[in-house]
Amino acid sequence: MARVEFDKQKVVPKKWILAGLLLSFFLIFSSILLFFYPFASPFKKEYFTGKNPIIFEGKQEGNALIEKNSIYIPLSLLKKINDSITFDEKSNSVIITTADKVVQMPSESLTYFINQKPIKLNMSPIKTNKGELYLSLDTILPYFPLQYRILNESGAIWIQKDGETIKKGTITNDDVQTANLRLRTAPKLLSPYTAETKSNETVFIEHEKKDFYFVRKMTGEAGYIRKDFVKKKETITIKVKREQKKAVLPKINGPVQLTWEAVYKKNPDTKRIPPMPGVNVVSPTWFELASETGSVKNLGSLDYVKWAKKRKYQVWGLFSNAFNPYLTKAAFKDFETRQTIIRQLLHYSKMYHLDGINLDIENVNEEDGPFVTQFVREAVPYFHEAGLIVSMDITFISTGNWSAFYERDKLAELVDYLIVMAYDEHWANSPVAGSVASLPWVENNLKKLLEEVPNEKLILGVPLFTRLWKEQHLENGTTKLTSKALSMDKVKEWLKANKVKPKYDPTTGQNYAEYYSEKEKATYKIWLEDELSLKKRSELAKKYKLAGVASWSRYYADDKAWAALNIHKQSNVVKK
Repeated sequence: MARVEFDKQKVVPKKWILAGLLLSFFLIFSSILLFFYPFASPFKKEYFTGKNPIIFEGKQEGNALIEKNSIYIPLSLLKKINDSITFDEKSNSVIITTADKVVQMPSESLTYFINQKPIKLNMSPIKTNKGELYLSLDTILPYFPLQYRILNESGAIWIQKDGETIKKGTITNDDVQTANLRLRTAPKLLSPYTAETKSNETVFIEHEKKDFYFVRKMTGEAGYIRKDFVKKKETITIKVKREQKKAVLPKINGPVQLTWEAVYKKNPDTKRIPPMPGVNVVSPTWFELASETGSVKNLGSLDYVKWAKKRKYQVWGLFSNAFNPYLTKAAFKDFETRQTIIRQLLHYSKMYHLDGINLDIENVNEEDGPFVTQFVREAVPYFHEAGLIVSMDITFISTGNWSAFYERDKLAELVDYLIVMAYDEHWANSPVAGSVASLPWVENNLKKLLEEVPNEKLILGVPLFTRLWKEQHLENGTTKLTSKALSMDKVKEWLKANKVKPKYDPTTGQNYAEYYSEKEKATYKIWLEDELSLKKRSELAKKYKLAGVASWSRYYADDKAWAALNIHKQSNVVKK
């Protein structure tokens, strides 16, 4: 029989069991205590980096240069504060624009220019440090609603802008531990601290996060502190006023009712232009960008102006970029070339006694949109100084060269009116036949546009032309689609000649006609711009309280168009 042995089990002393239990209890208790009552970090982290730190909108934005008691701040920061300041490489100048001024500051000169008038300085307003441009803060303050203060101890420069609000607070509870009155890098005590506070110290509350305030000391240093230790006080609003000359512009009684006069080679015989009741502005297409050096083609006519003034129409001369994206970039990218264009337009406006300028910039590469905006920034102060109303044509929000380059929100702040060309839903070479501008398409896009452009500055552009579409069925089984633009009178002639009676199309909100030609094996389709559609468009302008309507172009209108578009005396739309 095998021998079986059993080892005796070792008995663990009770004292070790008790020690283990006590250790486990201690660890659990410590974890709970640390979770609910965390120990504050004793580590300090410097809040500022570098010398002469700049504080703007709650954080450090680089560093200033200080020379002979003059403070210089980076151009990159100024552009962040206000994008109306830019650097022009060709002239080696900083360009600043306001509502009434265009300021040119050549970087290597003691002379700068305000609206082309020279101003002498004792020292240059521009410095270069490590390849970055800096501008004298005191020199540029007259052009921006900003103020600054130099903070004691730290030497930080705190820049504040008009309308900015600051909440004051006071540190309380001097009985708590010093660690609790330290400003933390994050809203938790375990994070490092940047500075210490003391009871009754005044601080500025910038924002809050959970149980913490983010506060700033008088030295500029900032961080998080528990709300329990801060008593909120009054709110201060920064008020900085900069005097600007208010433009004196021609007055328009009631809404704008503009019609464009398409001038391609010569001006129309004004004796043949019928009355246009309700119209108060005519905009002839007289001026066009002609070269990369900024020369402007001129088709102006004093006889046309005399005719318009006799009928009490304002005249807004139209300037276009020839719809050439390459020419536009070449001419608009440099300050001096932009100024050349502006000077010519000012000269022509004086020559022809104009009341306004209509800017028609179209077909621009998206990346060149800022050049267009900068041109407008620089042009408006001069045009306003000359007593000219400034309007600009835009499209609905879309993609591609004909739309994406417009910085609509910025442009709306600069000009007196934006005119949305609310047509070409289906353009001349569209792959499918359709309305030039169906009413639902117009209204839906108008709603989107009004999210960026204030209604009181927006004019609704409407088409007076209609496209006649021809779908021709070829022998090879394909369909050829072509179109041509017809005036309102020509549409009536076509309908009469083909004995076609239009019917109301509720989908487009327009009258629609269709005709099949057996001889041509072709179907003709047309969505009418007539009294009905024009009334509905002017009603849209009234519904959204727009600044008026504009029509392209006067040549296409019949005698009923003006009454239909007359917002001043508009009756309710005829219902179908």
